[in-house]
Amino acid sequence: MKPDLQLTSLHRPANPAAGEPWLLVLMHGVGSNEADLFGLAPAVPAQFHVLSFRAPNVLGPGAYAWFEFGVRPTGERVINEAQEAASRTQLGTDIASAARQLGVPAGRVVVGGFSQGGIMSLSLLLTQPALMLGAMVLHSRLLPQVLALQAPADALRGKKLWVSHGLQDNVIPLASAHQIRSHVAALPLDLHYAEFASLHEIRPDELREAMAWLDGLTQGLAHD
Repeated sequence: MKPDLQLTSLHRPANPAAGEPWLLVLMHGVGSNEADLFGLAPAVPAQFHVLSFRAPNVLGPGAYAWFEFGVRPTGERVINEAQEAASRTQLGTDIASAARQLGVPAGRVVVGGFSQGGIMSLSLLLTQPALMLGAMVLHSRLLPQVLALQAPADALRGKKLWVSHGLQDNVIPLASAHQIRSHVAALPLDLHYAEFASLHEIRPDELREAMAWLDGLTQGLAHD
């Protein structure tokens, strides 16, 4: 049964035959919608419920954002901080509610996103780690605004983080992924970092490796 949540979403149920259920929450990039990353659902390991959320801020027909932003002549990005905070709060509430309704403990929840959705995934992991086991961050960046809200290091201990980026990403530069890697190096979490010969896109090799990482999380828990 699809969870009853505030944010609009699409849901692919876990396969009961695959064992104890997990939950993968997906968040799209700016200007897209919940159908975008839901297209990845066939590649996601069968034991995962896949829940793809629609961001709450409307940009146009079928186009949504977790927060609006602008770029200064210097290249600096300026975000609507109130929208980001509201989205992050609502996501936290809905992720907890979805996990509860689906009978999935926080230790089997993974949040993931592409571009702006990846920003939200990383922000949720750093600020509300109790909600999840880990995050999957694709072609994204770290928001300076969340650093002051970061959970204590002990709360991040043992959390899992996937970060991948395109070597030729023409929207969010590769340096942004390097910044994430540098920031989390000082944290007691498990980072898997990967770069791919791609633009601002998810190519088959990246998707394949990311799904293998997800599958490895389920096997790692089973072996504990």
